[in-house]
Amino acid sequence: MSTAYSLTDLHILIVDDEASNLKLLDRMLRGQGYHHLTLAGDPRQVMDLYRAEHPDLILLDVNMPYLDGYQVMQQLQELNDPLLPPIIILTAQSSKDYLLRSLALGARDFVSKPFDVSELIMRVRNLLEARLAHRLLLDQKNMLEEMVRSRTEELHHTRLEIVQRLGKAAEYRDEETGNHILRMSHTSALLARALGWSAADCDLILNASPMHDIGKIGIPDAILRKPGKLDTDEWETMKTHAEIGARLLEGDDSSIMQMARDIAWCHHEKWDGSGYPRGLAGAAIPMAARIAALADVFDALTSERPYKHAWTVEEAMVWIREGSGRHFDPQLVGLLERSLAEILQIRERFSEP
Repeated sequence: MSTAYSLTDLHILIVDDEASNLKLLDRMLRGQGYHHLTLAGDPRQVMDLYRAEHPDLILLDVNMPYLDGYQVMQQLQELNDPLLPPIIILTAQSSKDYLLRSLALGARDFVSKPFDVSELIMRVRNLLEARLAHRLLLDQKNMLEEMVRSRTEELHHTRLEIVQRLGKAAEYRDEETGNHILRMSHTSALLARALGWSAADCDLILNASPMHDIGKIGIPDAILRKPGKLDTDEWETMKTHAEIGARLLEGDDSSIMQMARDIAWCHHEKWDGSGYPRGLAGAAIPMAARIAALADVFDALTSERPYKHAWTVEEAMVWIREGSGRHFDPQLVGLLERSLAEILQIRERFSEP
């Protein structure tokens, strides 16, 4: 077995109130190459020594003053250590009840007093080999868990990178600025947090909401960049960006891509069912899309564009209140009003150059 550990590297704690027994055990084990030995003549020292040394095996006398071996084992059990070391009981007793009680409290083996050297060495070696195998399995498990964690984190960052780059691609095609994307996404996360979402889900909407208009990549420039009002046919073409965005983002089962798809597909749906592309109403509209829609509209109204002046916050809020229960989820409109001071801080933080 190839390993960074060897049996003689493992740490043994010996607990016995008889100094002669400690000296004998120390000499016997050192003669076999075990050099990490800690001797305790007072059982009250055991817990401090255990925390400091983390032994791999404990040789424990039972009949001791202050605390007997049973009480010491009980204290060790109460630590709930998942890697509690095996215990060899040092005893002159041989009754069944005595042995069963010791086993119930965590003992793994027994060595009778007076000690037989060969028997003691064999029992110590057997338990240390089992301990070593346990440590190797734990190390392998930890290594695999770290590899999985690292790979999962790598995939998460890769998806975030894809999302962010696609969001930038949509910005280049539209008149919207990168700062608008930052403001609406941070506002979306703020509203989600006010709604009681977990930190992980707030992070998801922060990173998924910039994809809301990704479908505009598929809209012709003549329509997307038209300075005047769109005619009926042009407007119908423009509305297809929601379906295009959904198709661009489908096929990935990650949480962030699923949320981004919901937002791209449904952020133009309205609470009363008069929106597009599917005419969804009320709770049928994904909550992430409802949040992103309100954050997007608020920032669009209060931002200057080539085709419009910026509305004041008061003007925007009047319009949004009028749309509560028709365009917007009334609960979210209430949260927007209560969170307005924080939203204005976001606007200041990501103001246009």
